[in-house]
Amino acid sequence: MGVLRKMSAPFVALGSSGVAIRTRLKHLTPEDEGVLRVVGAHLGLLASRDLRRRCADGLEHSSDTWAERKRALTGESSSRWAGSITKVNHDQWALSRRAQLAHIQGLEAGMKTIEHRLSLPVGERGSKRAPGGYRSRQEWFAKTRRLHVLEDQLTAERADREAGRVRVVRGGKKLARGRHHLEAAQLTAEQWRQRWEASRWFLAADGESGKRFGNETVRVTPDGEVSLKLPAPLAHLANARNGRYVFAARVHFHHRGDQWADRVSAHRAVAYRIHLDVERSRWYLTASWTIPPVKTVPLARARKGGMVGVDANADHLAAWRLDEHGNPCGAPSRFFFDLDGAASFRDAQVRHALIRLLHWAQRHNLSIAIEDLDFGAEKTREKHGRRKRFRNLISGMPVSKLRARLVSMAAELGITIVAVDPAYTSQWGAQHWRKPLTSKTRKTTRHDAASVAIGRRALGHRIRRRTAPPHDDQSDRRGHRTAQAGGGARGREGTCPRIPGPRTRSDGAVCGAKAGDQDAQHRSERPAEPVQLMLSL
Repeated sequence: MGVLRKMSAPFVALGSSGVAIRTRLKHLTPEDEGVLRVVGAHLGLLASRDLRRRCADGLEHSSDTWAERKRALTGESSSRWAGSITKVNHDQWALSRRAQLAHIQGLEAGMKTIEHRLSLPVGERGSKRAPGGYRSRQEWFAKTRRLHVLEDQLTAERADREAGRVRVVRGGKKLARGRHHLEAAQLTAEQWRQRWEASRWFLAADGESGKRFGNETVRVTPDGEVSLKLPAPLAHLANARNGRYVFAARVHFHHRGDQWADRVSAHRAVAYRIHLDVERSRWYLTASWTIPPVKTVPLARARKGGMVGVDANADHLAAWRLDEHGNPCGAPSRFFFDLDGAASFRDAQVRHALIRLLHWAQRHNLSIAIEDLDFGAEKTREKHGRRKRFRNLISGMPVSKLRARLVSMAAELGITIVAVDPAYTSQWGAQHWRKPLTSKTRKTTRHDAASVAIGRRALGHRIRRRTAPPHDDQSDRRGHRTAQAGGGARGREGTCPRIPGPRTRSDGAVCGAKAGDQDAQHRSERPAEPVQLMLSL
């Protein structure tokens, strides 16, 4: 039996630190749309040039080079537009660096798995914890060639990282590659060109506290009037004072509109982004701002009254309610979602499943326990070999999106989220809880049992269920075997200590001079021993 890895303790997940709301820019005139397209294309060109300079700086980037880039952009736009462009590009470069590191770690993990399998004899069976050898000599030879390919890729990626070189595509690499596969993307050349140009526009401005309505570049008044500070070369397009353009559209935020209005009225910072949905030919305005982190509820308070254990799967969420002692209550619940379709459809499915789960937990006034999953190193084909369906299953699970949305949506409803270590929850849950919770009218699945294991771990109990005492007689002289004791309690697997004295609730059972004399008791006959003695005589 292998050594179990050390598991981390449960913790209360922090709430979201930002808010983003979106509304549609309706009733735009042709002149309004023309101004948005011209300004977006002009600022997008400046953003592309600045991103190229940022990538060229690499690790030599400093505050001086940042200020130099900003001064170069100010003359062609404005100081605030230049600040927004340089900040976005710096964040994009940092994101690419993190993605580069993750790619390097994935290559190292794949090479390690291939080297391990190549060292084993061909056809050797593997175990649950480690893969075995390859099935044939042909596959073994193919993997040796793939190992050399991964080594070359790893060498190139490490060289790029040491030099501070990253590769970024404004507009997205997926859309850029789609130009060569228009039939597969079901797009014409003109449709692709429209999407490509719209994705490279830049119409985003950071907020400033203390300025009028929280933003001097893209200004939205409390009554919904939207105006834009035009770049210096496009100042001739202004229809208002100080080089501003006021749109005919009026906006209204249906979600969190009161919070937005309070911030705008108090002149607190609000960032705005305008973008075009090419498929629908609609313009949208997104407002965002930061909020203080939600105060973390103590873990002891989150455990009060019980917990709702949730097991995330590829097509549903399995949940079961547990009391504070870790005992399952009622019947399990499942919240299904469908991830086959467009990104907007998948996102809506996940949100719908989460809101049903949160409302169910809110009715019981309980916290939610969920696994702290991360499948970053579990998706490679080197780890799972030919199990393509299993790899696709893992890749299709919306782990990061589900966790982020669950935390943010739970914070709005005042529900606490407790994250637990995902180690062995499915295996031990099925081993200790699947059979006991199955009856003639209820079929408990492996996922339902895993939700019980997750909830018990969040409550601080051991996953193994409490066992009953032996059925040798009606007394409990052997004691109850229980798994509720702490992991460090000595003798927790032994029998309970024997308590001297009779097992009776009567007062004074051992008191009096004739306590041991059976003849003195109120019985219908004398004890058996004297009767047998008289018969023998």
